Amino acid sequence: MGQSASTAAISGRRDSSLSHRSKSKSTALILPMQDDEAEEHDGSLDGSSDYISDLPDECLACVFQSLNTSDRKQCSLVCRRWLKIEGQSRHRLSLKAQSDLHPLIHSLFSRFDAVTKLALKCDRKSASIGDEALVLISQRCRNLTRLKLRGCRDLTDVGMSAFAKNCKTLKKLSCGSCNFGAKGMNAVLDNCAALEELSVKRLRGITEGAAAEPIGPGVAAASLKTICLKELYNGQCFGPLIICAKNLRTLKLFKCSGDWDKVVQVIADGVTGMVEIHLERVQVTDIGLAAISNCLDLEILHLVKTPECTSAGLASVAERCKLLRKLHIDGWKANRIGDEGLIAVAKCCPNLQELVLIGVNPTKMSLDMLASNCQNLERLALCSGDTVGDAEISCIASKCIALKKLCIKSCPISDQGMEALATGCPNLVKVKVKKCRGVTSEGADWLRANRGSLAVNLDTGEPEHQDASASDGGAQDNAVEIPAAANHMGPANTASSSNPRTTSFKSRLGLLSGRGFVACTFRRLSSGNSR
Repeated sequence: MGQSASTAAISGRRDSSLSHRSKSKSTALILPMQDDEAEEHDGSLDGSSDYISDLPDECLACVFQSLNTSDRKQCSLVCRRWLKIEGQSRHRLSLKAQSDLHPLIHSLFSRFDAVTKLALKCDRKSASIGDEALVLISQRCRNLTRLKLRGCRDLTDVGMSAFAKNCKTLKKLSCGSCNFGAKGMNAVLDNCAALEELSVKRLRGITEGAAAEPIGPGVAAASLKTICLKELYNGQCFGPLIICAKNLRTLKLFKCSGDWDKVVQVIADGVTGMVEIHLERVQVTDIGLAAISNCLDLEILHLVKTPECTSAGLASVAERCKLLRKLHIDGWKANRIGDEGLIAVAKCCPNLQELVLIGVNPTKMSLDMLASNCQNLERLALCSGDTVGDAEISCIASKCIALKKLCIKSCPISDQGMEALATGCPNLVKVKVKKCRGVTSEGADWLRANRGSLAVNLDTGEPEHQDASASDGGAQDNAVEIPAAANHMGPANTASSSNPRTTSFKSRLGLLSGRGFVACTFRRLSSGNSR
């Protein structure tokens, strides 16, 4: 049973070889950084061929671009060549934009000299970078296409104006909680002719008085495709920009004070090619919805907590916007949108794929018509609907043939409604039931047992936020990769990378605490089906 001599010898040689290679590898990580002669040697230290050294810089850069932030950082420490290539191949960078970043800008952007997407973020307790630092960054990043500014309260109109003149290739600008105002924003619009996406949140410099300086149009109006305004006191001052943005495809207004009916009327008369409109907690009535009906190409409409909108306004949109694919309504339990509006949607919008109803009370009559006429309906969410019971769920089960995802929250359904799903909706792949007291774990288990391919998620946990969209405006901001610069470049000023486990935990925590139930449920399928 013992090991043969030959096997032991082979094993011994193998262990010796592995030990030798292990020492060589550990040495290779150190020597190139200390000994220039070793770095210039084409062969490896143990005499065998070093294939990695033969790789062209372009190929090695492609390898680095396939790695996550943490691995890229580790690779940059291998040798000077890897440090250089890793820096030159990094196009996205996120920095802590505190005031002490200024003296490090030269060294940072000497290494990362190909950055085209930059995020500058500062927390509330720290002093942010000022105009001088932003101008210096713009001089080093003249090919910048995306810029995200968060909490940079020490930036003024002067700094933004200088930045805009240096970075005329900018395509996406997102700024939140900054103090510059209309002059700085107009400078961007006057100089950045390629600007396609603009997102503005809590821009404090335009909140003084009702007669705020108009913003736009500028040369950027011709190229803008997406405009998102959040939590602005004088958001209407962006009216000239929106009205002249003839190629605008997406308009999102979140928590912007003031009467928006007149502005929406003018916008809809001049910009008729919009395909996506989000209105959340803005003062708009059926007058505004009637104006939106002029956008005949409209495919996505979110009406979230707009209590003055009624079924009549929704019907006016449905009757003319026949290409509607996604409809989200949070009626705030005002009972102003109901069967009449939903029946109009059912009759006129056969392409409907996603329907979210929160605080709306549809009955079997409207659900029956939706199920019968909207044969492409794949995603349905019914939340906080007092009229959605077992009969309504049975109707959905029997007629929604294409349905793939069903979410039910805080509705008076029971295990009987769950039983109806066992034989209906042949394409159903996932059911989420939350805070429906009549549904028991036994009922969910029975459904799982009788329909093994169906994922059933029953949650009877604590109450949580149930907005149709995320608190920051629903739609996803343009994500910017957040890599870390090398430690010797000043770790206190660069966003440190977190390990995947920590990132995953934080993302799950964010979904549980800050995101809506419906938004989390539909995000993956919605992104896959959007045009």
